[in-house]
Amino acid sequence: MTEYLAVDGGTIAYEVAGSGPLVVLAHGMGDSRAAYRAVVPALVAAGYRVAAVDLRGCGESSVDWPDWSRTAIAGDLLAVVRRLGGPAVLVGHSVSGGAATIAAAMEPSLITGVVELAPFTRKQSPRLDDLRVRRFRQGMLRLVGAGLLGSVPLWRSYLGLAYPGVRPADWTERLGLIESRLREPGRMKAMQAMGRSAPTDAGARLGDVRSPVLVVMGTLDPDWADPHAEGAAVVDALPSGLGRLKMIEGAGHYPHDQFPDRVASLVLAFLRSEAARA
Repeated sequence: MTEYLAVDGGTIAYEVAGSGPLVVLAHGMGDSRAAYRAVVPALVAAGYRVAAVDLRGCGESSVDWPDWSRTAIAGDLLAVVRRLGGPAVLVGHSVSGGAATIAAAMEPSLITGVVELAPFTRKQSPRLDDLRVRRFRQGMLRLVGAGLLGSVPLWRSYLGLAYPGVRPADWTERLGLIESRLREPGRMKAMQAMGRSAPTDAGARLGDVRSPVLVVMGTLDPDWADPHAEGAAVVDALPSGLGRLKMIEGAGHYPHDQFPDRVASLVLAFLRSEAARA
């Protein structure tokens, strides 16, 4: 059942399942909370209360917002955690990986851990040599094209690259939902605006994080020429000993949708380790 939370600037939609310690799931740009449909059951079965959130402008959340930065998204996630009675562990994908970083830095008593899936958490400085990596070159052309032109077909083409090899059994339905959402009034403009927001605000807060962080990257993620190097750079920018990196062989930019069992296993191991530490 969808629930709604009014925050400054609009309304955030989310749904909650299970009972136990709180885990909040936040998706990436141009998506919705449905991205975690295969991960939620495993977390609930393991004894967690799981809230899957639609980011501002996405899913069933409202469309018109004054700010699309990761800092603004972090404020939304913190508002959901407060509504549900934190503390919580935040799981953020792509743009919301950066938002989760900021939320953890802003409210260390409210966020006890962060899982970042293929996160855009640092300033991006692609090199000319990166374009020699075919999947990166093709991915960037489609991402830039979708952003500049507001093209649903180009975004769909990008998703084809972002899911290399393994795709979920409901792939056709998955694409259909994404397309139908993006064709709703204002949704594509929301994605474009979010895409224009730089991750510099998240990168500036990496050193301020006090909770443990797990970074998960796919070895075939087209968003980086070297996904391992990007994940390692995020970990290195955190205070010493707080972060660790896990790679998923064969995964692209959506490891939680390509390999939900593997991601759920990593998240649960992280949750257990943090519970033991606490």
